[in-house]
Amino acid sequence: MGNFKFELKEEEYVEMIKLFKIFKLVGSGGEAKVRIDNGDAIRNGHVEYRKRAKIKAGEKIEFDGNLIEVV
Repeated sequence: MGNFKFELKEEEYVEMIKLFKIFKLVGSGGEAKVRIDNGDAIRNGHVEYRKRAKIKAGEKIEFDGNLIEVV
């Protein structure tokens, strides 16, 4: 799988479903929502069920064997 870094530029946060779409880890936003509902997203070591969770710099998201670090 892969390790990814997402750099926040002027934004304060990025929504979790957008991260999955940016890195093409899902085929659509709908798929991302279903996968999050199923408990497939891990935020900082804990299952995250909020689809539009605001992910900020310093957080790590695990999804489908991938690690996304937000910086």
